[in-house]
Amino acid sequence: MIANVDLHIHSRFSGGTSKDMNIENILKYGKLKGLNIIGTGDCTHPEYLKEIKEYKDRELILTTEIEDKDRVHHLILLPSISKAEELRESLKKFSKNIDTEGRPKVNIGGKELLEIVKEIGGLIGPAHSFTPWTSVYKSFNSIYECYEKKPDFVELGLSADTDMADMVPELRDLPFLSNSDAHSYHPHRLGREFNQIEVDYIGGVEDNFEEIKKAITHNKILANYGLDPKLGKYHLTACSKCHTRFKLEDAKKYHWKCPKCGGCIKKGVLSRVEELSDGKIEHPKFRPPYYRIIPLAEIVSLTLNKGIFTKTVQSLWEEFIKKYGNEIEVLINANIEELSKINPKVAETIKRFREGRIYIYPGGGGEYGKISFKPQKINWYKEEITLDRWLK
Repeated sequence: MIANVDLHIHSRFSGGTSKDMNIENILKYGKLKGLNIIGTGDCTHPEYLKEIKEYKDRELILTTEIEDKDRVHHLILLPSISKAEELRESLKKFSKNIDTEGRPKVNIGGKELLEIVKEIGGLIGPAHSFTPWTSVYKSFNSIYECYEKKPDFVELGLSADTDMADMVPELRDLPFLSNSDAHSYHPHRLGREFNQIEVDYIGGVEDNFEEIKKAITHNKILANYGLDPKLGKYHLTACSKCHTRFKLEDAKKYHWKCPKCGGCIKKGVLSRVEELSDGKIEHPKFRPPYYRIIPLAEIVSLTLNKGIFTKTVQSLWEEFIKKYGNEIEVLINANIEELSKINPKVAETIKRFREGRIYIYPGGGGEYGKISFKPQKINWYKEEITLDRWLK
């Protein structure tokens, strides 16, 4: 059986999330997206864990994200409710906010955290591994400086894909996960990145952990689906205030302070990968393909030139979902001629997307990339370079 799995989301108990991120909405909209198993997120939060217990027999897997003393974020998958409670108790003495924050901070490092997770039978790996604020490659030059041992997986993050990560030699023997890190249940966030894995069956939280553990440890990840990394908000090096894009050498020359507005320049994922790279993309034999996707609501919004949350866009999104059952089916498998019966203009945009004829203005400095029908010049400091020249 093939399952679409998103293993990294957040509940309403994490900072910066929708107040409506509860299990009921996560399951409802996950189904409309086309997800078969969804990470709970935030399972060390006491109130949220109570809610999770009511749905423990549904299509969920227990997950959480932890920030360590080095500001590295770790994605953790857990085998059972009792092990989530055990992890909570183990980390309480290292954390001041584990009772109040869905994404708690602990005053231990990755090595210690890995050992604690392994003792209770969980899985652990770095979350959004290359992002410039809170990631393993923000704080370290090697994943082994953080963990000392091999983690179970590496999460790519929205601004990177398999090609980029396999430019880093030490990552070529590790499984990659592509997850949404969703802070709201809206389908252009939830499941915007997901993993397609082979499972024997789908059950409750304990069975799902065992199936996903087998997929990760026995190379049964069939595909990674995710945004084009240019859509990620930290793809290029850029000012976090005015979002002017910078070449890495210019950012260093100005000591990471924007000469235009005085804002902080954040190193882009592309620049960080190039620093860590040996100059080539080398995929191991077990590496599955990476397929780039764009959320359906964004495709409808681009086609109609209207905001994602307008009634027109949402109504048309719902019409496609009613016909095909979920968004993934519309984006990847549905016949274009059949899609045209609902809306020929949107169908043509989906066709363009499948054929790689949608252009992206790359994100940077906290600003998401933007899709368009025509290539646009990048707002580089001092000079203008076309999208095609810089990103091939």
